[in-house]
Amino acid sequence: MSQVDAPRGRTCSRTLRSVALLTSGVLALPVLAGCSSGEDESDAPAAAQDIAPAARDLVADGGTLRWAVDALPTTLNAFQADADATTTRIAGAVLPSLFTLDRRGRPQRNPDYVESAEIIDREPKQVVLYKLNQQAVWTDGREIGAPDFVAQWHALNGKDSAYWTAHNSGYERIEKIEKGASDLEVKVTFNKPYADWRSLFTPLYPREVTGTPDSFNDGARTTLKAMAGPFQLASTDAKAGTATLVRNPRWWGQAAKLERLVLTAVPRENRAAALAAGRLDLAAVDRHVADRISLALRDKGAGSKALSHGPGADITPSAALKSWALANGSDDGKAQAAREARRQSAVAAEVYANEQTALRGFVVRKSLEPAYTQLALNGESGPLADDRVRRAVGRALNRKELAEAVLTPLGLPAVPPGSHLALAGQRAYADNSGALGKQSTQDAQALLADAGWTRGGALEKHDPAKAGGEGGSSKKAEPGSLTAPSASATTAPGAKSAPSVKAAPSVKAAPSVKSAPSVKAAPGSAELRTKPEEGQEDKASSEGMYIVGDDKPADGGHRAETGTGGTRILAPAPGAALQGEAPRQRADALHDDLANKGGIKPQERKGGVAGAYAPLGTAAPARAGGPLGKNGKPLTLRFVLPAGPGSEALRTVGDKISKMLDRIGVHAEITKVADDSFFKDHIASGAYDMALYSWPATAFPATDARPIFAKPRPASDGSLLVEQNYTRVGSDYIDQLFDQAAAELDEDESRDLVRRADARIWAAAGSIPLYQRPELVAAKPQVVNAGAFGFAAPRYQDIGFKKADSSKSTKK
Repeated sequence: MSQVDAPRGRTCSRTLRSVALLTSGVLALPVLAGCSSGEDESDAPAAAQDIAPAARDLVADGGTLRWAVDALPTTLNAFQADADATTTRIAGAVLPSLFTLDRRGRPQRNPDYVESAEIIDREPKQVVLYKLNQQAVWTDGREIGAPDFVAQWHALNGKDSAYWTAHNSGYERIEKIEKGASDLEVKVTFNKPYADWRSLFTPLYPREVTGTPDSFNDGARTTLKAMAGPFQLASTDAKAGTATLVRNPRWWGQAAKLERLVLTAVPRENRAAALAAGRLDLAAVDRHVADRISLALRDKGAGSKALSHGPGADITPSAALKSWALANGSDDGKAQAAREARRQSAVAAEVYANEQTALRGFVVRKSLEPAYTQLALNGESGPLADDRVRRAVGRALNRKELAEAVLTPLGLPAVPPGSHLALAGQRAYADNSGALGKQSTQDAQALLADAGWTRGGALEKHDPAKAGGEGGSSKKAEPGSLTAPSASATTAPGAKSAPSVKAAPSVKAAPSVKSAPSVKAAPGSAELRTKPEEGQEDKASSEGMYIVGDDKPADGGHRAETGTGGTRILAPAPGAALQGEAPRQRADALHDDLANKGGIKPQERKGGVAGAYAPLGTAAPARAGGPLGKNGKPLTLRFVLPAGPGSEALRTVGDKISKMLDRIGVHAEITKVADDSFFKDHIASGAYDMALYSWPATAFPATDARPIFAKPRPASDGSLLVEQNYTRVGSDYIDQLFDQAAAELDEDESRDLVRRADARIWAAAGSIPLYQRPELVAAKPQVVNAGAFGFAAPRYQDIGFKKADSSKSTKK
């Protein structure tokens, strides 16, 4: 799989999220920040950044740092569809970032550009006033000011289709931009409240770039007419694969320590050799290279013959003797082939040993990326169109075990994420996994049995009762289907059609890219409410449910709540027949309590739903002893994984998931596909049942995560408009919560709405977060203020090399 860095320039830039890729199946998403602080400092990320921090007076003045990137950017315009991680990295160093992320993924005002930025009016309309740094100028000497804000707004607000933009989120809510009391004040008035206003105007381009469609579309692809960062782009060399940044002579802030920053294109699979050859000083690497560096440091002082790893290290004495015998045998043909094989093996071993010697000059810096890997469950058709089957799959997984398989060998904390919308340390983070329920083989089997999948079902052919996600169900679901409108459970297991997928209506693309038509609600779908009615509670139907595993007292009554051991109900399985008022009242009472606290009680967040939901009278599931089936068809799910050399971790996790599902009678048919077709031909087109890929975290989930979880809508041509919701699972109510959060200017209220949306997403079980991705960076020990950044944005002017006498400089 071609390897693309997750965005490293962690400004609040609105980098495109419409492409996959690909370091272990990562989908490109802007890494943005949430608002303000006010939270307890103990609410920290799962792992600290590892950048060898050093005070500026301990950093040498000058030098050239060679930093690996996957490829040179095809455009320098971060708002275009083909912008990539290198585009973002360059923009972070050469363009204004009004807000940057701290170590907890929260935005901080960047004083190099903005003296203050705040909401000065909320009624009748929201008004934000920016007071700019009076020293901030573009490289052509012009002040950064209101004309730059106005030009960028016009380019990105979606009203002029001549601009080929990737998105317009937030900009379309602006009514006007005008100069304030002075040239250094910019007043932005919104026509609709917008909680995520801090995400706008980062990066900020000069009006020379955004002022006309021609300059926006073509003028900023290979060069920038003006810049305003600690560095400026000096040149790009396609042949050498380098983009060279140099100090900006007009920079008004603290001067950059480095004289040059050279971004060097090196594919991931070639980085060990490039590091050993001295071509790089800093490079994100995979676990294989990190292990090689650790082994090199361990073996320091040993000769090449003493290496117990690498080419030829696993050859047994008997195999070596056989090879020698063939090379010296009487059969000339076999002898020549054996001698050539031995020669090649010796050369490979020598090259490897020399590289290991060179790799001793590097260290590995480790943290967790602001991105998580998930198991995606395609709910459009087939067995997974039934939400009970999706929840059964989710509850069969031991997420802790899966996280440990990837992270524990690296010495990183293996805590499965509890949220789809934020990661530990961010304000919106809360562990809402209890809405799905704890891992339980028995309860997963009960959910499958309720959905009609039985041990004998693969042999018996009859007309099963339709339920859950199947058409014609008489059972009651919550308002807004959890799956795509066209979903049908009648498709044979594993047999997927690949519907055409369209981009979001707001996306502008080059003329060759077809824009999506306006979206209309599916016929018969639940009416989309713009706001819940006054006093209405956030709850789904809880009409009469039997909770498997929730033992009843001998008198037939219902067990009372006892601490964290009671049943946690957020979104029960649809369709339990009414069995009496007592269970319904109990469920309603529980749900009311959860809804008032954003879906999950803080003290119970690591709890779960104690049991699975099935109608009263459902037989207890049989022990695993064979595959499940229904109407003569086995329960088989097509599990698509990338086959490339950089995706070993995904395949390891995939194998473990397959074994976990075997325990509940679900067969995962693993299909390994070519890297270049993994996203385009399978994930985006919907030709899969299960898949593993990652989403970078966003600290503006109300805006940026909404397309990922938005309910799919039918387009006018019969295709399905999924935006970025590649699982095809969503609901009207989740969409409403996102919309309300984006329009809520009270930060605490907006955060709570996001948390409630996340709890609903867990309950829908379209995707199951498994682990936060490891971030491994090889660096020369002398490199400081750079490495595994975690959430934080690089402070480019502080990156450099440690002074040779820095240890003496610390002595008083």
